[in-house]
Amino acid sequence: MTSALFVVSEEGYWGEECVEPLTTLSDADVEITVATPSGSPPVIDERSIDPEMVGEETAERVEEVHENDERLNDPVPVASVDAEEYDALVLPGGHGTVWDVNQDQHVRDLLRDTVENGDKALVVCHAVGVLAFTWMSDGSRIAEGREVTGFPNEQEAEIVDEYGRMGDGRKLPYLVEDEVVAAGGDWDAELDQETSVKVAGDLITGRGPESSADAARTLLEELGIEHEQAA
Repeated sequence: MTSALFVVSEEGYWGEECVEPLTTLSDADVEITVATPSGSPPVIDERSIDPEMVGEETAERVEEVHENDERLNDPVPVASVDAEEYDALVLPGGHGTVWDVNQDQHVRDLLRDTVENGDKALVVCHAVGVLAFTWMSDGSRIAEGREVTGFPNEQEAEIVDEYGRMGDGRKLPYLVEDEVVAAGGDWDAELDQETSVKVAGDLITGRGPESSADAARTLLEELGIEHEQAA
């Protein structure tokens, strides 16, 4: 059976970016394990279950999965898992990832090993920032020369104030786009398109919530799983 490891933020993951791939892969009979940096249950960004922000249907669906999915409620510590045990690695986004997932050495090691093993990695939205901090075994950065999409500066500017602070008072330590470009990534968030998904070898990136479904389907394609299995 095909297997996937999800690494989800404890500082605030964006609901749809986790739930869409989680349910899509589950419907395709992919065996899923959820990990978090410390092994505590992931924390959802409350904005991603606000009906006024994401719509009632999405808010209800995401909240139901967040509260009731046993895999999300009982994760394993990321340091306890081995990339070789999985066919795919999924890193959902959310602002919280800039503080924990992207900065976690064990996550970076998992990402490096996944790609070097020839398995598939799907990284979405703010989690794409991890590419700027992940080095391959040959000393190159994983972002170098790869086509990449993710959460763009243009959209971030609509969220943070002039000092880089979010509504909850936390200051973003970096901008995803800036860091990935500095690390050699070929960045294109395709802001003229409704969704944006890039495939660069065994690495798949998605721009944000609106790209989650396309990203999940793309991962299934890359794994050789027919879409009908995810219906």
